[in-house]
Amino acid sequence: MPEHDRTFDPHYGEAVEVAPGVRRLTARNPGPFTFHGTNTFLVGSGPVAVIDPGPDDPAHVAAILAAAGPAGVSHILVTHTHLDHSPAARALAAATGAPVYGEGPHRPARAPRPGRTLGLDASGDLAFRPDVVLRDGDRVAGDGWAIEAVATPGHAANHLAFALGGTDILFSGDHVMAWSTTIVAPPDGAMADYLASLDRLLARPESVYLPAHGGPQREAHAYVAALKAHRAAREAAVLARLGAGDRTLADLVDAIYAGLDPALKPAAALSVLAHLDHLVERGLVGEDHPALATGGTATESPQE
Repeated sequence: MPEHDRTFDPHYGEAVEVAPGVRRLTARNPGPFTFHGTNTFLVGSGPVAVIDPGPDDPAHVAAILAAAGPAGVSHILVTHTHLDHSPAARALAAATGAPVYGEGPHRPARAPRPGRTLGLDASGDLAFRPDVVLRDGDRVAGDGWAIEAVATPGHAANHLAFALGGTDILFSGDHVMAWSTTIVAPPDGAMADYLASLDRLLARPESVYLPAHGGPQREAHAYVAALKAHRAAREAAVLARLGAGDRTLADLVDAIYAGLDPALKPAAALSVLAHLDHLVERGLVGEDHPALATGGTATESPQE
């Protein structure tokens, strides 16, 4: 299991400088699945770029505008379309006239399996439409800063990370967080995509990640390698339990997550389901396995 850092002071209402030209403003939406809240980042000293404006919260939008000050906001960038990240983009754009940048609308990572209803419960910002679509490698520049979009699907099909030019900083969104392992949950996410995106980040030079929840990860490559090892161990556990005769998703969750808070079991089930889908894609589990026939919903959780 990767070693998580849960030491974090959100400094609600205060824009905290976390690197030269980068300030963090944490939304007051704490919870078991969002840690202390969503981090919004302001980049630049003139008109700023805002990364992940956050939930639909007028108080948080007002705090962003106050932190931007008279210079204002020139760009709004969104890592992905979960409800704790993108909804405030609409109000912020209306207040500033700044265009909204993102990969695209909310969508499932894979076509749903027949009969499957298990999924994240109302987690997606279905109204989101970017003014400017960003693809992998696209660059956005403003007053004294430049940002490269890095496609990192896995947690969400439209997830982007943002590399800050001329620095060792990557805004990692929910793809990599220091405080917790990221959930990869169908239909929004896919395990094959997530693992491929981890490999992409390992091949990049950035060594400091500023995530959308919690504090920075300053040993990024070692941490990403630990995340990969954790996923490999989870997959091995799933295969072992299938070999032992477990037939249902509930049986797998009970065995693999022994002692887990019952409130977190639906999210754990989604994670196991993502591993099962990945095993099916590689021909290691049959498509007709009864554990793949599921129903129900789960609240979005980055915890695993």
